[in-house]
Amino acid sequence: MSLYRIILEPIVTEKTSISDVKNNVVVVKVAPEATKIDIKNAFKVIYDVIVESVNVTAVREKFKNGRKWSQIKRRSFKKAYVTLPEGKKVEFSIVK
Repeated sequence: MSLYRIILEPIVTEKTSISDVKNNVVVVKVAPEATKIDIKNAFKVIYDVIVESVNVTAVREKFKNGRKWSQIKRRSFKKAYVTLPEGKKVEFSIVK
């Protein structure tokens, strides 16, 4: 698998932006078959940052009620919490 296909997109919410400031943690959506080592190597190659730790969690699919008894399904995905060293930041708009 190519390193450029592992990190899909950053997850930006109020909760993730607060944890980013306090703990230097970046939350990203990753490919379902990506491992912790793959994610670590992708950050090293793409953003030129050495990663301290990676925690991975799988977000299950969720159902939401739509119009007239129909259900809308949200897809499942994999999420990674990447801890960076002190003073390091990742700019997602810049890719090496």
